[in-house]
Amino acid sequence: MNMKMTRMAVLAAGFAALGLAGCSQYVKQTDFQQLQQTVQEQGNTLKTQQGEIDAIKQQMASQFSKYDAAITAMQGRVNVDTVAHFAFDSAELNAQDKPALQDFAQTISKYHPNVLITVEGFTDPAGSSSYNKKLGMERANAVREFLVSSGLNADQVRAVSYGKDTNRQVTKGGTRDQGADNRRVALTVDSTGASSSSNGMGQSS
Repeated sequence: MNMKMTRMAVLAAGFAALGLAGCSQYVKQTDFQQLQQTVQEQGNTLKTQQGEIDAIKQQMASQFSKYDAAITAMQGRVNVDTVAHFAFDSAELNAQDKPALQDFAQTISKYHPNVLITVEGFTDPAGSSSYNKKLGMERANAVREFLVSSGLNADQVRAVSYGKDTNRQVTKGGTRDQGADNRRVALTVDSTGASSSSNGMGQSS
């Protein structure tokens, strides 16, 4: 849903609440003006969020061009996938992945200190769902702790596990050597719409 449609939905909901949906009640001018102000404020928040997301996507695309990472963006959110990989049945962070995570933490803390980060842990499909859920969380927590130690505020970083969720596998059904891309952590950045001090950077699996 784009910003224009979102604002229209808010306005329609407000009209319904005020009794305008069926034109059956008189609406005070002050109530109507208050509704307009609310819609305007929400529209401004959406613009701020999308502006920040666009900036983050541009920064991440430039910054992670030297790493094996996929950058995608949607309304109010940027996803940075495959930023860390793990050995089979391990939640130990690889030394080779640490520079990318440090770059991410430093960029976010400097330019976008108000965003929320979700660290998503994944596994390959070998083993039970319950075991992989636990392993995925251990991987997510390992990356979360490293990001916090690299400068991010602990309150802005959370960890979740998707385990061996088939809808999120990079290589469908791949395990062992074929499942290396599945044993990973991805990062999701959500804008809160709050202003930042600076908006750009110069512009068993």
